[in-house]
Formats: sequence, structure tokens, C-alpha cells
Amino acid sequence: MIGLDTNIVVRYLTHDDPSQATAAVTVTDSPSSDSPGFLSLMVIAQLVWVLEASYRFKKKEIEQVLETLLRSKELVLGRAEIVSQALRKFSASRTDFGDCLIERCGHAAECKHTVPFDRNAATGAGMRLLG
Repeated sequence: MIGLDTNIVVRYLTHDDPSQATAAVTVTDSPSSDSPGFLSLMVIAQLVWVLEASYRFKKKEIEQVLETLLRSKELVLGRAEIVSQALRKFSASRTDFGDCLIERCGHAAECKHTVPFDRNAATGAGMRLLG
């Protein structure tokens, strides 16, 4: 298994830098179901943030990217069950993916609840508003 950094996945998806995209495609296409690439939970969180903030990906595009990554036989997502649960919350709400991921990580760690100051995070991701 080979760990893939956020920038590798971004270049692979966007092809915005031709030389880096070529290298990213080479390394990203080399994993197989016998020797998959690994995307940590942090890479997934950073990837969504970068695609939204820098590349103006819309919610549906983010959902498609995450669904594709989750279904891939050539990639292993760290804590894939949490990513999948966060994706379901994200798809069903107006809350950003990061807040959904934070709430699901807290749930997986058996927290009673997660508290934000952000009302959208509280209502959309199932957190308890502080204050």
C-alpha cells in the first residue's frame, strides 16, 4: 500500500498543472486491488476543502468525488465507514462536509455529543449548539 498526499489527489482530479498531473496520474493509477493507495481521513478532509475553496466544486461534484473514492477498489480510505456516514449527512443537509466529518468522528469515538458555535453545524450535522 502507498499513502497518497492531498496534493497528489487534487492534481489527479483537476489536471491543473500538466507536469504534476502526469506524475499524479502515474502514481494514482499504479495502485491495484492487491496493492491499493491509501487516503487518510486528513487527506479526505483537506481534499474536500481544497476542491471547494480553490476549485469552486459544487456540492454535487464533491458528493460524486467522495462516492467514487469510496467505491474504488484501488484505494483504501482511512475510516471509510466514517467518511461514508459523513457523506450521507452532507448529502441530506446544508452543512459543510467538514462539520459532518467532525460530528461522525466524535460519534465513532463515543462522545456524548459534539459542540460547535456554528448553528448550521449544530442543526445540519447533529451537533449541540454551544451558547
